[in-house]
Amino acid sequence: MKTAARLKTSSIDVQALLEQGMGPTLHWFPADVPLSRLAAVLAGMANTHGGTLLLGIAPRSAQILGLSHPHACLDQVFQAALLLDPPLVLPVPCLSPVTAVGSHPSQVLVVTVPAGLPNIYSLEGRYLGREGSQTNPLSARQLRHLLMERGVIQFESQAPPGATLDDLDPLKISAYLEALGLPGGDAPEVILLGRGCLQATASRPVAGDDRARPGLEIARSQLRPTYAALLLFGKQPQRWLPNAIILAARFSGRTLTDHFIKREIRGVLPDQLHQAEAFIRDHLTREVQLVGLAHQETPLFPLEALRELLVNAVAHRDYNIQGDNIHIHMFADRIEIHSPGGLPGPMTLDNLLEARFSRNPVIMQSLADLGFVERLGYGLKRVVEAMLRGGLRKPRFEETAGVFCVTLQAAGESRSRPAYSSELKPYQDIDLNPRQEQALAFLLSRRRITSRDYQELCPDVHAETLRRDLVDLVERGLLIKVGDKRATYYILKR
Repeated sequence: MKTAARLKTSSIDVQALLEQGMGPTLHWFPADVPLSRLAAVLAGMANTHGGTLLLGIAPRSAQILGLSHPHACLDQVFQAALLLDPPLVLPVPCLSPVTAVGSHPSQVLVVTVPAGLPNIYSLEGRYLGREGSQTNPLSARQLRHLLMERGVIQFESQAPPGATLDDLDPLKISAYLEALGLPGGDAPEVILLGRGCLQATASRPVAGDDRARPGLEIARSQLRPTYAALLLFGKQPQRWLPNAIILAARFSGRTLTDHFIKREIRGVLPDQLHQAEAFIRDHLTREVQLVGLAHQETPLFPLEALRELLVNAVAHRDYNIQGDNIHIHMFADRIEIHSPGGLPGPMTLDNLLEARFSRNPVIMQSLADLGFVERLGYGLKRVVEAMLRGGLRKPRFEETAGVFCVTLQAAGESRSRPAYSSELKPYQDIDLNPRQEQALAFLLSRRRITSRDYQELCPDVHAETLRRDLVDLVERGLLIKVGDKRATYYILKR
């Protein structure tokens, strides 16, 4: 016969848990709980955010009753888990030493239901979830959301009503097919269907193209573009998903203020990525150092890390959420990227660097085909490695209110502004972009600046952008323009 000594013990503070009260992730029962009730709570937690279940506690008074037969309770837990469809595989429960009613030593069985499970669990045909301390049937809307969240069905693979092949841009499709470089002469529709970008609604031959593969019996009129196809190749992606945009903002200080530079980025996802990266490059603070007579610049954050985070946000956001956008917030000391939708499937904050799961596998693979992704599934790990190589702290990953947020933090005050920060203090309350800050710093040391000087300060920025920067400084009364044409230079207005 087994003995209780063979069960692992836990150092969990049962009394502290009881003081929290029951909630979505915490419940308890006495040892003689009916199997069906136990199974229902297990299913509810498994379909929500996981949780902890205690056996050996009075349900109403939260008094510690303890267990007379720990192994019988353990068997009961496993029997309840087997009642679910599919069967719920649990970590082996542990025993926690407690003082029961009457001040005699006893034990409580601690059952852990992991968060981020890959399946959806039913009990006797019912799909259950946790709401507060209750276990209730999921509504049709909740179940549909859970199916998408767990990857059982993907929103990206659905075809919006009314969308046709005419809503796709042939030039964008051609560029994608060229990037694929597939051998053979398959029709574009055949390739897109195989890549998960089209949905077939009938079974008739593809007419008018003898290049179509034998056996593919689908009429063009019965092919529908999916949300993924419209986001990747659509003529007007925001017609179908109005919130599939990126809102980028650059704040001059360290907090959200009413004065900022912003850009609303629209279009297909590849174009959004290019535009978002350009915005970050234009507004990313750079550390400027004088080495002899030359200027050396170092971006505040590795561009490689920022590029990976942009791709991650665009590829993994929940496009089924229609009330929010991707947000890029650039501050003097950090960058935050907010993506609608919590972590998908089995991914949690604890395993996100190792877990491999995509909410939008078609979009992710297509972006990889287009060269935006080097190795599928390793993006966040590369972000961490790039930050550490640059002598910066690890990114901060957060999941709050259905939004996944990544924060890149600067190393310290010395890297949050150019090396001339003490001289620039009179301008700290003026909303300047990083390039303009560099121009003012240059002027403070050299007294005058030409367009050529400014271009050497910012070699990766288009000349027209730099011209607009200088015009803006003149219009705001910070600079005076002297001379004309090639003889033009600028000085500070004292």
